[in-house]
Amino acid sequence: MGVITYSQEFKSAIAPSRMFKALIVDSHIVIPKIVPEGIKSVEFIEGDGGAGSIKKTNFADSSPIKYTKHKIDALDVENCYCKYTLIESGIQFDKIDFVVYEVKFIVADGGCVCKMTSEYHAKEGCELKEDDIKQGKEKAMGLVKTVEEYLLANPDVCA
Repeated sequence: MGVITYSQEFKSAIAPSRMFKALIVDSHIVIPKIVPEGIKSVEFIEGDGGAGSIKKTNFADSSPIKYTKHKIDALDVENCYCKYTLIESGIQFDKIDFVVYEVKFIVADGGCVCKMTSEYHAKEGCELKEDDIKQGKEKAMGLVKTVEEYLLANPDVCA
């Protein structure tokens, strides 16, 4: 089983605590409200949102993926850090066994820098290429930008 690691950073005009709250802590409330055409609901099926919890995201009917389940491995609200693992999906991945994500928001220039690392663990005997995971990376970045725009337009949300 091979592992491919991708790291990316982006800058935001939003404070790290607000971005972290919107994208991680309160994502089950905020994200379905912002992108109802893409995500129907987000719910905790185990736990209360802390480490060990399992979060299920239910996608819109038009999506090829009906749901995903993520296990929260570590959550440090004070330091705006989260590590979580994609453990199940409503679509079978041909080459991916599971994905581990780490997200950290750091204060920078009146806003923040988000550092994201994704570890794609390939199934036995499979080789991953960037094209295999490019679409997921693009959708994640699109969601981050949409949340940023929403927070800029609504300064009281996640304050």
